[in-house]
Amino acid sequence: MRTVKKHDLEARTRILNRLKRLEGQVRGLQKMVEEDRDCREILTLLAGIRSALEATGDLIFETYLEECRADLAKGQGNTKAIVEAVRLLRG
Repeated sequence: MRTVKKHDLEARTRILNRLKRLEGQVRGLQKMVEEDRDCREILTLLAGIRSALEATGDLIFETYLEECRADLAKGQGNTKAIVEAVRLLRG
């Protein structure tokens, strides 16, 4: 059984908070479309959502790398898994 470290809990909390904010922004975007708001306003919010989502992905990846670094230090790491994670992050 894996012991959950304080750092892991803090990272999880930060990630979840960002995702909740994103959820609210997406709901706001949906409301703007339903209200037939100006296209430029909608696109501006969409750009902000995209940026926030990418920043959240970066945070998730950073947390993953911390775990990988610890595993590599123990001789248990898998560099191929890290490369695969980078490819996923890039899209």
